[in-house]
Amino acid sequence: MHTRLTKTLNIMTSHFDKPRHISVLMQEVIDFLNLKVGEVVIDGTVGGGGHSIEILRRIGPSGMLIAMDWSSQAVEAFKEKTKNDSRVTALQANFADIARLIEEGKLPRAHGVLLDLGFSSIELEGSQKGFSFLKDEPLKMVYDDNREGVDEILKTIKEEELEDIIRTYGEERFAGRIAYAIKEAVKTHKILTSGLLAEVVSRAVPRSYEKGRIHPATRTFMALRIYANDELENLKKFLESVPSIIEKGGRVIVISFHSLEDRLVKNYFRDLVKSNEFKFLTKKPIQSSFEEVKMNPRARSAKLRAIIKL
Repeated sequence: MHTRLTKTLNIMTSHFDKPRHISVLMQEVIDFLNLKVGEVVIDGTVGGGGHSIEILRRIGPSGMLIAMDWSSQAVEAFKEKTKNDSRVTALQANFADIARLIEEGKLPRAHGVLLDLGFSSIELEGSQKGFSFLKDEPLKMVYDDNREGVDEILKTIKEEELEDIIRTYGEERFAGRIAYAIKEAVKTHKILTSGLLAEVVSRAVPRSYEKGRIHPATRTFMALRIYANDELENLKKFLESVPSIIEKGGRVIVISFHSLEDRLVKNYFRDLVKSNEFKFLTKKPIQSSFEEVKMNPRARSAKLRAIIKL
């Protein structure tokens, strides 16, 4: 990470976020957005608010920030941080709905749009929804409380479909063994918690799983979260809407952490560039520096892609 923002980011995250959340590729995001005073920016995944706070410092008193998140907890926390800032509009919504909100006249087109698809530390450690396999919490794993939780999904889903979800979204080679073990656990336990699920998965895979590099439940939890929140479909909807939500000269940045997400972004951005309506700002994805990964290990899988509307 560039040194001129490292100190700012450390102060920002320690002051604002409990649990502490570090926004990835901060300097790169600011550089590619290339913000000017008075511009409108949409942060479609405000999370802990790190990127948005830095954006506010760049758009001046006449700028506008639309801070969105599917999590009501994240939105309320950001409202509290910026409650005296008239430039901020914070709303609970999915980034897939940006085009609809603009079409309905509820939002303006933007000069910059940012999606950070990383999983916020706030959700992981403080939501009490079972996102973490290191805690024993109700197994919900949904950002929007109106969606069906993973605990209910696992009661009704067929073993074959569960295996496919874990293999496709988690890229888990032991998907069959894990799906069988989960369905057996559902038969014997009325309530399935995150702690119990992690234990079931750990017992279903070999003791030498990934040579200890990651927790055995990592990929299964990720797959179930992606499925329960329909994350890939929402990303597709957003990418399809990009031409209609951005002003000419505006920039779109997406930071992904999963190969399926990155593939979607890569392919949609390539097609937009082929249409001659957009130009690449990053022909290859930008990844975190060694220094940033050392400070924030979750940044190691981050990939940033950016385009500009001509």
